[in-house]
Amino acid sequence: MYYQHACAAKGDYGNKARHLYARSMQRASVNIYRTDHSFEMLVFAPGRIKEHFSLDVKGNQLTVSYQPPQDFPRPDWVLREYSRGGFSRTITLNDSIDASKITARYVDGVLEVSLPLLTDREHVSHKITIG
Repeated sequence: MYYQHACAAKGDYGNKARHLYARSMQRASVNIYRTDHSFEMLVFAPGRIKEHFSLDVKGNQLTVSYQPPQDFPRPDWVLREYSRGGFSRTITLNDSIDASKITARYVDGVLEVSLPLLTDREHVSHKITIG
């Protein structure tokens, strides 16, 4: 990030720096930790609207995405360090995850996704409701 800020300050935005900077703003950061009974995934996505998130499981792929509403205001930014725009992240689930029991909730700008561990190894496809 330092390189992009330095270029912006000098007014010297190369195409590569601009592309990397724009792409990084369209991505939500993810942290994952393990407990005794689950993996817990934290998707850092402040300023979003809960109803516009989508979580889908297909086979062993979990896709977390966000699409802002059509009429979402887009100011003429003077400085922009993060985006409230759309994104999509796909995580590969290992065989220890019970995909049918994945839950999610959006709290204080963080989408908290709980991926419970299972004993049965069957893959399923379904949508996940955010509570």
